[in-house]
Amino acid sequence: MKIGIIGAGNIGGNLTRRLTALGHEVAVANSRGPHTLTELAAETGATPVEATQAARGAEVVVVTVPLKAVPDLPPNLLEGAAEGVAVIDTNNYYPRQRDGRIAEIEDDGLTESRWTERHLGHPVIKAFNGTYAEDILDRPRPAGAPDRMALPVAGDDEAAKAKVRALIDELGFDTVDAGGIDDSWRQQPDTPVYGLRAGAAEVTEALAKASRERTPDFRG
Repeated sequence: MKIGIIGAGNIGGNLTRRLTALGHEVAVANSRGPHTLTELAAETGATPVEATQAARGAEVVVVTVPLKAVPDLPPNLLEGAAEGVAVIDTNNYYPRQRDGRIAEIEDDGLTESRWTERHLGHPVIKAFNGTYAEDILDRPRPAGAPDRMALPVAGDDEAAKAKVRALIDELGFDTVDAGGIDDSWRQQPDTPVYGLRAGAAEVTEALAKASRERTPDFRG
């Protein structure tokens, strides 16, 4: 597949490494410009591009930037993407550590992915937000392996969700359907599933135990 990755930090960089190794055609962008991605491109074979070009022809686009940077993304970010493009949102809301207070999330009760979706103007699939970046490289396992990790995946677009779950399976992880985007609070920071390295049964149980109330550390 053609895959666009917007954000080349720990998650974006390691997804670029794995997806190119699996034979996908990856275009990668960051906020500083393609010239800062030459090392990653040389290592992986990915194509460094401007953010406005990352989605061109892409069947999957990964948005993996700090939440506070989402409103600054180009308004035509998804222009030229393939029909039915699946947009993966890996973001988390860290009001005290990084993002500042976002009223729509805290006062209006939007999940962070619903907030992101509204800025992008396109449905998103929430995945990888509670995954350690090193696990993308170090913990893939074949299907059926007893120590294969499972990742929660939330989203409203069932076709896009199925595409993302198939891609995660190809990357070497099981998935658990975590519901729609309005349910994605179950996998936000400081919930039982966040950072959990476990199989599908444990992930399902952890999602069920989540509380919607944000703890003080994750309120602005």
